[in-house]
Amino acid sequence: MNSVIKYLDKTLAAALMLVMASILLCVSWQVISRYMLKDPSSVTEELARFLLIWVGMLGAVYAYRTNSHLGLNLVLDKMSPVYKRMTQVLIQLLVIVFSALVLVFGGYELVDLTLELKQISAALSINMGIVYAVLPISGILLIIYSLVNLSNLFSGKVLETTTQESV
Repeated sequence: MNSVIKYLDKTLAAALMLVMASILLCVSWQVISRYMLKDPSSVTEELARFLLIWVGMLGAVYAYRTNSHLGLNLVLDKMSPVYKRMTQVLIQLLVIVFSALVLVFGGYELVDLTLELKQISAALSINMGIVYAVLPISGILLIIYSLVNLSNLFSGKVLETTTQESV
C-alpha cells in the first residue's frame, strides 16, 4: 500500500510539473505572438486558462498531501494530544464527505451533463467535460489521501503541519 501511495505522489508531482511547464509555454507563445508577431493566438489563451484550472485543483490536492495548505493551527496546537487527535480525525472525515459529495458526485454530474450536451470550447473545440474532469479526479485523490491520513492517525502517527519556516 505504501508503494502505491508513493507512486501516486510521484505521479501527481510529475503531472503538476508538466502542467506548469505547459502553462509557461502557452503564455510565452501568447506574449510572443501578440507583441512580436502582431497576431495573437486564441488557442494558447484558452489552453492556458484550462491548464490553470487543472493546476489549481491538482495543486490543492498536492498541498493537502504535503500538509502545506493554508490552515489555522492556533487552536489545534493548544489542544491536548487526545483532543488534537480527535479533531484531526474529524477534519479528515469532513474532507472525505466534502470530497465525495461535492467534488466526486457533483463533479461527475457536471462532466456527465457537459458530455451529454456536447458543450465545446470556443478556440480549442474540445469537449468541456474534459476540462471539468479534474473535479472528480481531485476528489478521488483527496479521499485517498484522507484515508491515508486517517490510517496514520489510527496507527499512532501524528499529522505534522508545515509551518512557514519549514517551507
